Parts: sequence; structure tokens; C-alpha cells
Amino acid sequence: MRGLAGLLLAYGVYWGLLMAAGNFHVVVPGEVYRAAQPSAKDIASYQQNYGIRSIINLRGASVGRPWYDDEVAEANKRGIVHLDFRMSSSKLQTPERLEKLIALLKDAPKPLLIHCAWGADRTGLAAALYLAGIDRAPEAEAESQLSLVFGHISVPYLSRAYPMDESFELMEPRFGYPKSAWDDVVGLAVPAKPAEG
Repeated sequence: MRGLAGLLLAYGVYWGLLMAAGNFHVVVPGEVYRAAQPSAKDIASYQQNYGIRSIINLRGASVGRPWYDDEVAEANKRGIVHLDFRMSSSKLQTPERLEKLIALLKDAPKPLLIHCAWGADRTGLAAALYLAGIDRAPEAEAESQLSLVFGHISVPYLSRAYPMDESFELMEPRFGYPKSAWDDVVGLAVPAKPAEG
């Protein structure tokens, strides 16, 4: 029991450090980056250090909320294209919605910053879709974007954000990935009904 408590404490410290650093990571150098909700200062820093030309906000338009208004104002001030794509981390996404997201990721000016609130779940799915659908990365590399390294906790049927993993699994045939043994373990032969958001 003490071992589990120690593990949870260690992960809690790691999570705190991730968030203190904005959960910022490189997905494809010079092309795509991922982060938690950026402040105006973060946006300025990301543009200066990485040349960010566009931002995809996976939280959706939230006019009147300070985090959103500040983000849009800073992007406009810096000539950064700002795009919104509302997505819930707790709902299975339809393949049609994910195709729209892939098209948005493909067409957005590069370098691109993708973010949600914590940079772990929705951002992880978007980064995985970019690697699989656009960069044509191997399956394991794409799926690694949905991992503890980025703060994503994936426990089938227990994790609130597990639908992000299921959503990616639904898209695997489109990317030419073979059916994995994990699909059968978690019961993806009959996936839950996808949501519209």
C-alpha cells in the first residue's frame, strides 16, 4: 500500500511540474507543438522561440471568458491564425468529426500550436491524429501522444478521458494500422456510440 501511495505522490509531483511548464512539448520539430492552456506570455514565448503561426484551441470558442479573450487578443496582436475546434475529452468522437480535425490540422499554417485546458487528453488525441494521419508516423509513435508522459491517464472504463483512446482506435484502419491485441482486451470490437462534441 505504501508503494502505491509513493507512486501516486511521485506522479502528483510530476503532474505539477508538467503544468508549471505549461505541458509544452514538441510533436514534430518545426511543425507542430502541444501545450496546456497558454497565457498571453506563453503565446509570445512560443512564437519567439518556435515561430508559431497558428493555434488550434480544442476547448472551442468561449467569447467573454478571460482565458479565451486573452488568447485571441494575443494571437491577433502577433498575426497568429487562431482556430477553434470544440471537443470533449469525455466523449467518444465520430470518425467524421475526427476527419474534420485532421483537415484542420493539415491546413493550419505551420508551425502550429495545439492546446486544450491541460494539454493531456484532447491535445493528446489531436497530436496522435497529426502523427498518424498527416506525418504517417508508426502506430506506437502516434499512440504515445496519449500517455502518462503528457499527463493523460488511460484506464478503460474508469478514466474520464479514456474516450480519447477509443476515438483513436476507431481511426486506426484509416491510417493502415493493424488491429492490435489491445482492441480485444478493452472490448473495442463493439465501441460505444460516438458523441457529437
